[in-house]
Amino acid sequence: MTETNSTQTSIKKILPLILATAIFMQMLDSTILNTSLPSIAKDLHESPLNMQNAIISYVLTLAVFMPASGFLADRFGTKKVFIFSLVLFSLGSLFCSLSQNLTHLVISRVIQGVGGSLMTPVGKLALIKTFDKNELLKAMNFAIIPALIGPVLGPLVGGYMVDYLSWHWIFLINIPIGLLGIILGFKFMPDYKSDDVDFDLKGFLIFAAASLLLSISLELFGNMQNITPVLIIFILGFLFLYYYYKHAKKEGHPIFPLDLFQVRTFRVGIVGNLATRLGISSVPLLLPLMIQIAYKQSAVTSGWIIAPMAITAIFGKSSVIKILDKYGYRQTLMINTFIIGTLICLLAIPDIHTSLYWFIPIIAVLGFFNSIQFTSMNTISIADLRNFQTSSGNSLISVNQQLAIGFGIAFGLIVLKLFENTDLIKGEIHNAFRYTFLTVGLLTILSGLVFRRLHISDGKNMKSKEE
Repeated sequence: MTETNSTQTSIKKILPLILATAIFMQMLDSTILNTSLPSIAKDLHESPLNMQNAIISYVLTLAVFMPASGFLADRFGTKKVFIFSLVLFSLGSLFCSLSQNLTHLVISRVIQGVGGSLMTPVGKLALIKTFDKNELLKAMNFAIIPALIGPVLGPLVGGYMVDYLSWHWIFLINIPIGLLGIILGFKFMPDYKSDDVDFDLKGFLIFAAASLLLSISLELFGNMQNITPVLIIFILGFLFLYYYYKHAKKEGHPIFPLDLFQVRTFRVGIVGNLATRLGISSVPLLLPLMIQIAYKQSAVTSGWIIAPMAITAIFGKSSVIKILDKYGYRQTLMINTFIIGTLICLLAIPDIHTSLYWFIPIIAVLGFFNSIQFTSMNTISIADLRNFQTSSGNSLISVNQQLAIGFGIAFGLIVLKLFENTDLIKGEIHNAFRYTFLTVGLLTILSGLVFRRLHISDGKNMKSKEE
């Protein structure tokens, strides 16, 4: 009995680290490539514009396979699927570094994408099933930090690797991290299965099509010449979502049961995640873009300006449990969203003659409150899910987050382009960025109203034992 308790304690200590490893690898990989595309294009004798396919192929693979992650974990076990996903991701990374042309790179990114689509959702599912509700907040809080620092460090690390090593290293860096995850996974990853597993193939195909179409439209919004085909794809995506809703009402065991949305905390968590990320996800894209285009600074400089966001996110994790225990989820999320929106608005104040250092304190404070926001939203979403709902609910949360980040980036770019084409900016591109930050910030403040739907007592079962 003592040995069993000791093993369980070891698993509980190491499991958040295993998930953190997977999240860090995926988040770093999603952002590190952006600064390296011109260098890769030159080496592979391709136009830099064509290199966008290397990013899109990865994002679309995530969109297609992520909905199946819960079923695969239930059917084959969390341990096997998680280790398989790490092996695939690491192999994909190796193949990317060995690519001789764009076709090789795109195929390798698809292999990476299949691994990435399973890696984080399955690791998170194992965490949810291992920890009691009153321990889960602390465990999730630790594991989620890489999701905050990955997008910030990605462009910075990518810039340095391309300048001082070569673009191949942006992929090779994943291999030692992946090997560490595989070794720890073999030893400490619990193997949860479900005997009652029916795969809703039709539902999966419908939902995957919806996810795929929405992801394609979001990727195309960023560099659209003609808006009409993009809007058609976007609307088609929503039509497929409606088709899935009709299917799930009739299907006995749909891949995402509709009764998930009868759980108020899950419903608010999903909608809140989507709404607040419109602003939060656009900042790591818009601010470096403004520093490079309007201030004429290098990619490395812009990377250093947003780097404090990663450091303060780590400090935020040590405060979030105390804050949630004291004020509850409803009050924390409403006030925190208001603060984040206000900070985004403050990015609009400096004019073109203001020192770049003005942005550093705003970004540093923003990182702290982002940390509180993500931990709170992720844990309230699963607070009241029953055991039989965790696999499908967790997969849907992962898909929603992936789309929410895409919506945020696309939304920021669309608002920026709209202001670029108005008389307000008077030929100064910097003013287009300022108006964009104001718009995005105000909408983020308004998105906090979503969390009014929570009850004061919601999330009480997530309170830490240390209270």
